[in-house]
Amino acid sequence: MGDDEVRVVWRKFDGGLHWRHPMTRLGEDEFGVWLGAAAGTVYRRGEPGRETAVMAVEDDRVLLVPHDAWWTAEFQAAPARLDAYCDVATPATWSAAGEVTMVDLDLDVCRIREDMSVFVDDEDEFADHRVRYGYPADVVERAEAAAAWLTTALRDGFVPFGSHYRSWLDPFSTITRAGNLRPA
Repeated sequence: MGDDEVRVVWRKFDGGLHWRHPMTRLGEDEFGVWLGAAAGTVYRRGEPGRETAVMAVEDDRVLLVPHDAWWTAEFQAAPARLDAYCDVATPATWSAAGEVTMVDLDLDVCRIREDMSVFVDDEDEFADHRVRYGYPADVVERAEAAAAWLTTALRDGFVPFGSHYRSWLDPFSTITRAGNLRPA
């Protein structure tokens, strides 16, 4: 793994492996660490050798891993249907320069590119897993607060959700289109 490659690991609350995929470390600013995945990057779901899904992303994307927040934000290049896909998750843990891990708390807040409308996804999964995994009350409270905040932030275009993310996504897409960065 190169110095700029980061393994992104998503777990469920019981510790089980959810998704994992490589990304390229693009840099860091006051909002957090920015990672990029070129179109064609492979995302794997489940434990190695027992994967339940393998998919290659169809568009370039950048992921913001904020400093100590209960969410991440992935911004996708056109023509992706979604402009932004935010996962409500525990704050990120960097276990080595090359790996970041979050616990997916099921709630997702998304913004549709066509009309910039915002919606919360997987509320039913959150309700189910809240019981199945026994989410503590403080985790439920933080997850619900993060989803509410993200809904407002995406709808109202708070920084970095308005246009700031484009300062990471646009140059990254230019590099990948030029063939200078390939899927990991």
